Amino acid sequence: MEYRNLGASGLKVPVLSFGTGTFGGQGPLFSAWGRSGVDEARRLIDICLEAGVNLFDTADVYSNGASEEILGAALKGRRDKVLISTKTGLPMGDGPLDAGTSRYRLVASVDAALKRLNTDYIDLLQLHAFDAFTPIDEVLSTLDALVRAGKLRYIGASNFSGWHLMKSLGIAGRHGWPRYVAHQVYYSLVGRDYESELMPLALDQGVGALVWSPLGWGRLTGKIRRGQPLPKNSRLHETAQFGPPVDDEKLYAIVDALDVVATETGRSVPQVAIAWLLTRPGVSSIIIGARDEAQLRDNLGAVGWSLSADQIARLDRASAVMPAYPYYPYRIQEGFARLNPPPV
Repeated sequence: MEYRNLGASGLKVPVLSFGTGTFGGQGPLFSAWGRSGVDEARRLIDICLEAGVNLFDTADVYSNGASEEILGAALKGRRDKVLISTKTGLPMGDGPLDAGTSRYRLVASVDAALKRLNTDYIDLLQLHAFDAFTPIDEVLSTLDALVRAGKLRYIGASNFSGWHLMKSLGIAGRHGWPRYVAHQVYYSLVGRDYESELMPLALDQGVGALVWSPLGWGRLTGKIRRGQPLPKNSRLHETAQFGPPVDDEKLYAIVDALDVVATETGRSVPQVAIAWLLTRPGVSSIIIGARDEAQLRDNLGAVGWSLSADQIARLDRASAVMPAYPYYPYRIQEGFARLNPPPV
């Protein structure tokens, strides 16, 4: 397993981390992801640790807290061997105090997560979404207090826009508060919007990307093909409406390119898709998920080998998209491009 620094921090993280959204299986979305209980979770964690994966990611909204509870139980007796990342900020109920990142909510949410995880500290807390109703100063001063109290080691964000992230970093720097060292983002061969603004920002500011859904919301498994119906066991039947949209023809073109590279390398389509992400600038770790041991072992096979420059270039071409304004002139017009070369 390869390890990289998490952004500009000194924390070393594995290039593959394990997402525990499959733990618990409560609700229409998470039940379609997976239903692992404590025993199965412990087995999957055993496999991860054997492979050198020691970062486990969860969130309070995953199965209404059950994912954190199961992760905490499955890690009993080996807390010191792992890194725990969790997220908060999305609604956990219908009340006015059940959502957001106010001081009230953050303090209560962190204490609740610590209890569910059966630990006295969280290695990385990420805000699951930007809270436009709470002043950024209030958010960051509260996170600073939680770090000083020893409840948090590092902080990060998730699903922020460029201005959300940059304004937060600026305020943190002005006050000497902890800066976000990670940004958990959607990024894949079928979802490259991250590259337009957030990637250059992250490279400039030292914010490491933790990639969620590297297989495009389950579309890059190799099971979805042109001219064939969606497989009966695909979770997309229940979850497609919750995830990022993807144009079918674009998807098929990317899968065709993945097929060719998979044949050339003797690897699976998911392994090639994940390996491509490992070549991208600023990526600290890719969060893989699995409903069972076979799926986990296949995803772990994305490391220990490399794509050639030609294979990377072909996957780049098959998945390339024209960025939205104001970024497209920097891609296609010579004068703009000379002033601002792309990071990739």
